[in-house]
Amino acid sequence: MAEHALPPAPGAERYVALDFANSALALPNGQFVDHLGTPTATAAWLREHGLAPPGVEVSEMCAAQLRSLREHLRSLCAARVDGVPALPTALSAVNDALSRAATAELLHWDDTTGPYRAIPCPTNEILAHALATLAANGADLLTGPDAERLARCGSAPCNRFLLRHGRRHWCCTRCGDRARAARAYSRRTPS
Repeated sequence: MAEHALPPAPGAERYVALDFANSALALPNGQFVDHLGTPTATAAWLREHGLAPPGVEVSEMCAAQLRSLREHLRSLCAARVDGVPALPTALSAVNDALSRAATAELLHWDDTTGPYRAIPCPTNEILAHALATLAANGADLLTGPDAERLARCGSAPCNRFLLRHGRRHWCCTRCGDRARAARAYSRRTPS
């Protein structure tokens, strides 16, 4: 398994926003991987998570907006884990993304079948839909029953968040092994 191909952190299967927040990875040896680092990578990430249709292209401006939302969401996750007040700019950014979601089913007309109602999401609104979906899912994570389980991975330099279950403090087996090895090494070496 490539170092940047870590399995999803616990909870990411339930909260796409958790996987979104973890899409920038700090790895050992000063390595860093950003799954939203380029427009092509961003489009692939959106497709993989069901937030964009096949063949969609993403501009750098759209990728930058998603990266910005990710950093604000990470800030809110960190505030929740640390028990400190959230930055007003992070709250504002998530609320702005939430407000982009179309909530009313508009009336449309099909020449063959007649009138129907649907929430609009044409191709030029894919970014707004993705931002709103990720923000809503992040708000659900931060305010729902799983919020108390939100934690940081306990293995430096990993920067991922996870939902704790039991005594597990790591996002994946690799981080757990690294933390246990570091702890064993520190016990063996004299101070």
